[in-house]
Amino acid sequence: MSDKNAVKELNLIGSGTTIEGKIRTQGNIRVDGKVVGELHAAENVAIGLTGEIEGNINGKNVTVGGKIRGNIIAVDKLVFEGKAVVRGDIRSARLVIDEGAVFDGKISMSDARASNHDIQKY
Repeated sequence: MSDKNAVKELNLIGSGTTIEGKIRTQGNIRVDGKVVGELHAAENVAIGLTGEIEGNINGKNVTVGGKIRGNIIAVDKLVFEGKAVVRGDIRSARLVIDEGAVFDGKISMSDARASNHDIQKY
């Protein structure tokens, strides 16, 4: 298998499964169970409705349907679905919060375009 195909692999943590510790992947990951610890993905992170994370999350695109207690960094896009409950600070270039989602924390949105502006003017 080439490295290019490895990036597209999907890692799944099923409902009823609890993992404690750091998780790092070069591919995508979906969590329907519980993770206590940090989660780093080079590609996409999806937290299902039954998914729970107690720790920080880093990924290219992050979609949250479940519960998060920790900070989230999404390089490109962060989506909170309608039943998401997020307690922690977030940083992302693009953000979507669906109606019904609960968010308690600070937001920092930055990308290449934002760095060209003098933010203190606003």
